[in-house]
Amino acid sequence: GASEKEIETHLSVFTDTVSGFLSEGDSLLLQGFGVFEVKKKDERISLSPNGKKYLVPPKLTPLFRPNIALKEQINSKDE
Repeated sequence: GASEKEIETHLSVFTDTVSGFLSEGDSLLLQGFGVFEVKKKDERISLSPNGKKYLVPPKLTPLFRPNIALKEQINSKDE
């Protein structure tokens, strides 16, 4: 197996790669795993706990959509 240091290095490269794609507004498809993408959330009005309305500005948020095969694999495991 891989050493802890190797795993840290690979994970760092992976997260940097995903972050790089998303920060450019691109999606990243990993076959058999899923898609990382950026979703634009529109401006909206929300309520505070005390009932006052306030405006939530539009923003971009990261999103992961798992592949069907990954979902099936997770759901087929015995609990």
